[in-house]
Parts: sequence; C-alpha cells; structure tokens
Amino acid sequence: MMPALAAQRRGCRGLYRLYLRCQAAPRPRACHGWQVSMKSGSLSYILPCNRLPVQLMSQVRVYTSNGQKKGLGSEDTNGSARGETVHKVETGQDTANAGQKQSSPKQPIQLKVKAVLKKREYGPKYTQNNFITGVRAINEFCLKSSDLDQLRKIKRRSPHDDTETFTVYLRSDVEAKSLEVWGSPEALARERKRRKEAEIKYRENLFRNQRLLWEYKEFFGNTKPRSSTAAMFFKGPGKVVMVAICINGLNFFFKLLAWVYTGSASMFSEAIHSLADTCNQALLALGISQSARTPDPSHPYGFTNMRYIASLISGVGIFMMGAGLSWYHGIMGLLHPHPVESLLWAYCILAGSLVSEGATLLVAINEIRRSARAKGLSFYQYVVQSRDPSTNVVLLEDAAAVLSVAVAATCMGLTSLTGNPYYDSVGSLGVGTLLGTVSAFLIYTNTEALLGRSIEPEQLQRLTELLESDPVVRAIHDVKATDMGMSKVRFKAEVDFDGRVVTRSYLEKQDIEQLLQEIQQVKTLEELEAFMLKHGENIIDMLGAEVDRLEKDLKQRNPDVRHVDLEIL
Repeated sequence: MMPALAAQRRGCRGLYRLYLRCQAAPRPRACHGWQVSMKSGSLSYILPCNRLPVQLMSQVRVYTSNGQKKGLGSEDTNGSARGETVHKVETGQDTANAGQKQSSPKQPIQLKVKAVLKKREYGPKYTQNNFITGVRAINEFCLKSSDLDQLRKIKRRSPHDDTETFTVYLRSDVEAKSLEVWGSPEALARERKRRKEAEIKYRENLFRNQRLLWEYKEFFGNTKPRSSTAAMFFKGPGKVVMVAICINGLNFFFKLLAWVYTGSASMFSEAIHSLADTCNQALLALGISQSARTPDPSHPYGFTNMRYIASLISGVGIFMMGAGLSWYHGIMGLLHPHPVESLLWAYCILAGSLVSEGATLLVAINEIRRSARAKGLSFYQYVVQSRDPSTNVVLLEDAAAVLSVAVAATCMGLTSLTGNPYYDSVGSLGVGTLLGTVSAFLIYTNTEALLGRSIEPEQLQRLTELLESDPVVRAIHDVKATDMGMSKVRFKAEVDFDGRVVTRSYLEKQDIEQLLQEIQQVKTLEELEAFMLKHGENIIDMLGAEVDRLEKDLKQRNPDVRHVDLEIL
C-alpha cells in the first residue's frame, strides 16, 4: 500500500512530472519508468524505478484471523485465506537529487482482514447429520431392536400431537451398524431383496386369507358385534337416508302397480321417480359408510369426500334415469296418445305417496335445521353450501317428489275431467323438468365442494387475526383455507417469524450467567464455531416448537380446522 496517504495525490503528480523530465535528460542508459510493484492481497501498486529521485518506505501490519499481529515483511506460510502476504518495498534515492527533502514522513499503515470460515463442500447427497427413527432403521437396514441399544440415542421434538418427544438415531451410526452386522453392502442388499420377496408373498397370502374369511362369513354368517359404521345409520344423516330408502322403495312398488293397472304416463313417471330416489339414496348410504373409513397411507386426509362423490353420482342418476325417462315417456304420450283407464287407484297411491314423501321431507328438514343451528348458519346457507351432501340430496329429492305428486295428480285430474290424454303426457314432462332442475343443482353444489372451495371470509379473517396477534409472528402471507367437507378445514399460510422474539424465548429458558461464561471462554475460531452451532440448532428447535404451538392453538380455538400447514418464510 502506498505510504504518505495525506500527500498521495500531490505526490503522484510530482512523480509523473519527474518521470517525464528523467526521460528527456541525457543519460548513459534509459530509465525504464514504473517497474517495481508491491502486492497486498489482490491489489497491485506500481512504484517508479530506482532512477527516480524519490524514496518511499512503507510498513504494513496485518491482523490475522487468530488475533496475532504480523510484523513488517511477514508472510503467511500456510497460504490460507485468513492472512495476506505483505512486502516491504523501498525505493532508492537518485544521486542527482540527494539533497532534496522527503515530501512526507514515514507512517505505519494497519489493515484488518475479515476472518471467514472455510466453506464446506457437502456433496450432492449429505446424510451425515440426518436422523432416523427406530422403525425405519429396523426396516430399511435389516437390523434388530437389540442392535439399536448400542447406538447413540437422541431425544427430539415430536411432530405428532399424542407424544411430546421421541427417540431418533444418527443415520451415519445406523449405516455403520448395518455394515458391522451384515459385513458388506452387497450382503445388506441381498437381505433387503429377500425381505422384499417375503413381504410380497405375505401380502398375497393375506389377500387369499381375507377372501377365504369373507367366504366363511357369507356361508356361516357374521357374528361380530355391530361396528361403529353401522351405528352411523341410526343418527344424523344416516338415519335420514335409511328412512328415505325404506319409504321410496315402498312408493316405487305401489306406483308401479298403479301404472300397470291404469297405464297413466304421469304414474309411470312417478314410479320411475321413486325408483331413482331409492337407488340414489342407496348410493348415498354407501358414501356415508365409505366416508367413515380410517385414513391410510394412500389417502392421508381420509375419505370424507366420498359423500360428495356419492351425491354427485346421485345427481347424475336423477338426471339420466328420472328426468330422461320421464321426458321420453311424456314425448311418446304426445306422439302416440292412448286412453287412460280408471284413475281411482292411482289417486289413492298418489295420496299415500304424498304422505310418505312429506314425512321423509320433514325428517330431512329437521336434521338440516339442527345442523345449521350448530354451525351458526341459516337454513338456506346450509343447503346452498352443501355442508351435508347426503341430507341435501334427501331434502331436494323429497321436495321434488312432493311437487311431482301434486303435478301428476293435477294432470291426471284434468285428463279424467276432459278425457284428453295430452294433459297426462304434459304432466310427465313437468315431472321430468322438475327432476332435471334438482339434478342440475346437486351436480353443481357437489362439484364445487369437490373442487375445494374456500371457507367463509369471516372465519378466514378470525384465523388470520389469531395468527397475527401472536408476538412471534411478524406477518403472514399466501393464506389458504380449504373446506374439505363434513366440517373439516385445511389451513395453510406462509409465516414471517420475528427472529428476535424467537431468540428471546430461547434465552428466557437458558441460564444467562452460564451462557455469558461460555461466551467469555471463546478464544479461537473453532470454539466460536462450536458455540454458534450448538445454540443455532437449539434456536431452530425453538422455532419448530413455536410452529407446533401455533398449530395447536388454531385447532383448539377452531374445531373445524383439522389440518394446519404453516410454512416458514
């Protein structure tokens, strides 16, 4: 580095003029100008040759990463990035200008070099510090539980709600133990292959045994006690569906007899309508039973959407079977009219259907009112949002059934009074149109539910305010709350945590005096690195604990929230 920093600019201009004067004057041999260089780190400074009548002296002191001073002309022997090579450069004095005074006095310059740790190359696959559970260690590395007793055990924060901590092992220790047990990676690979084949064979035998057990139950009868799935059909939506199946099945049978006796197109439409209702409600019962299945690895969020799927298929069935056949029979009646027989029995059956369908409709209305009151919603909101698809289908089908009975009775009465069979065919078309409207509504609402719609804005605002009011949260972004059906909500947000609050929470649980002593004992870079790694890992664990606490608070204050995904921003 150039000496005499105070007169650097003035000195450079003087040196350049002296250099030009030196070139113009006669001399025995030419001056080569700026020749001598000084390097410090990555900087290079060019100094004039010994022909120039200037003498420059520089002393540079460098502080290395370990805090020791290096004197004049010292050199870093290990070649690392923590030190710099310093050269002492001295220019001679020209004999022609020996009497001139030096422009500035000598001053030492000190340079502090920033110490950084050497970057570690971890490679494309680094698993030295990875943790592994005991179950995975036994299954993936073909070990026994007794083999894990000799390994280092580490207590970690549990990601599950039912346990606070659980034991894990270092993956490197498990890999070393597996090689010690099996001798070589090839032997371990052979054992894994053998166990995989045994597992496949076991699954095949299990499937065969389950099939034999099913055949045994079919032959001798099932003597197991009634499961919780069967108990679902004695309360709530299951009860409504079972009542509707029984009533609509009886209605279909009697309406079919009336159509055979009278030949009325409207009565045929009513029979088809009751048959469609019976089949669709049987499908709803299947959806209710399937939705109660326990989540498995293939379906980690459960099978609650099976109710919406069953309701969607039911809507499609109403449209194709109920509306389609009613329209077809009505059009054929208009194209090929035929006289209608005595309608007395038809009126009696329609009256009985009106009473039975009305009773089912009242059961569905009462169930929806009770559920809507529990959710704090109005009757209309509960139906439109399809909160309970099974009960909605029963409600709409029975409402359509009551209206269709009224339409069929009116058209049959007009046919009896006027003797014109066209009124009866028009009644069949009216019943088909009513069923088509109901099926379109069911298809739309259940499709919206299956697509994953958002929850109500008021509820989303409450969840957002609950997170933002926590001291550890600085801000939240990209908030998504999806209604998974059957009062289950999945909440996701990216959270910007306040690192100061998290660190303070960690320090509040530490002995500050002991921590201060540890800091005072740090003398070298290695000790500093060990200190930072230790407490840095603990602070990260503290951040994970804060995430668990926020998720638990959200679930406790909002029972509808079943799954919470908080991403650290």
